[in-house]
Amino acid sequence: MIRKFLALAFWFLSLSFASLALGQEAEAESEPAEVEPVLGANEFASAREQMMDQLSQLTDLDFGGNSGARLAVFFILLLATFVVRKIVLGIYVRWFHRAAERTSWAFDDKLIPALTGPIGAMAYVIGFFLSISVLSLSPGMDIVILRIFQASTMTVLFWGLLRVVDVMAEVMVDVARERDMGVYHFIPLIKKTARIFLIVVAVVLVVQNLGYSVGSLLAGMGIGGLALALAAQESLSNFFGSVSIVADRPFKVGDWIQVGSRVDGDVEEIGLRSTKVRTWSKSLLTIPNKVLANEIIENWSRMPKRRVKQYVGVTYSTSPENMEGLVEDIRQLLREDEGVNQDFILVNFTDFGESALQILVYYFTSTTAWLAHMDIRQRINLKIMKAVEARGSSIAFPTRTVHIEGGSLPFSAEK
Repeated sequence: MIRKFLALAFWFLSLSFASLALGQEAEAESEPAEVEPVLGANEFASAREQMMDQLSQLTDLDFGGNSGARLAVFFILLLATFVVRKIVLGIYVRWFHRAAERTSWAFDDKLIPALTGPIGAMAYVIGFFLSISVLSLSPGMDIVILRIFQASTMTVLFWGLLRVVDVMAEVMVDVARERDMGVYHFIPLIKKTARIFLIVVAVVLVVQNLGYSVGSLLAGMGIGGLALALAAQESLSNFFGSVSIVADRPFKVGDWIQVGSRVDGDVEEIGLRSTKVRTWSKSLLTIPNKVLANEIIENWSRMPKRRVKQYVGVTYSTSPENMEGLVEDIRQLLREDEGVNQDFILVNFTDFGESALQILVYYFTSTTAWLAHMDIRQRINLKIMKAVEARGSSIAFPTRTVHIEGGSLPFSAEK
């Protein structure tokens, strides 16, 4: 129909200009030169009237129940759709971009280009619907076009919602990563779940707008979902365990944790089903998340400072004066060491042991890193040894002395 209309219009214009040219040439050959301007004007007026008559005849033509005027309006609206789309997108990008520059959010900066496609598609849908609406079609075709318009509108709207979900997930990942939140490992899963939900809802609504019944489809989806839930009980348990870990945040990737007597190491990965821990022997343990959700977890990396509690035993030959001075020496060297946290230091002569006089040394290192903590402990222990030696005493070791009466047996000592 469109090709026929264009062909007739082209034929009409060609015929009009050809007749006008032939008339002017014949008039120039038969008439004197002095009356040529008047006859040319009359010929132009005649050609214009003839063109208007032919245009009137053309608009009165019937193309499948639509006049030429209806088809002309259809094509004008169709062309206007492309122009209006360009104008709408230009205004949208320019105005919203300026508005986004005034805010400090990263969300709107990413949302504006993401919604450009759906907005342009919506302009096409509305323009095509308005263009087709001017045509005279059968009632059945009108219903089909209306349903297609509703389904297309719904599809474009859900396309825009999917873009919004993608942008929100991207922004949430960036924020969670900057704040060192363990939830960012689960944002891709949340994004996929939201997308699947929106797609299912969109399919149901589009099918409904096309005139089909969705009751049987929803019933089938409910039965299928129930069967899937029964078959995936373990996976669902681990998934909810993952949700519990994300909500409570007992640990994150890189933390040193201890769970029971078997799990002791660094967390390498927190997955949807399980968590992987690298032990100190460099083996990799994979623990189901439902187990971790129900266990007591000791997170060594969350310590603000690492404790040191030990007993220093000196020999019983140490005099009370030397013991008092030794205790003060140990306190002083702890106060002067830059690796020792100064909030709490405890050094006291506490017990008379079986083979030594016990001095309790209790302090915290400023760092919680294992290697640095061990270096500080070694440095402090060496200083304590030097302090004991400087006081003329020595570190005691377990000994036992046996005294034999009567002299019938030789003297013996047992360590």
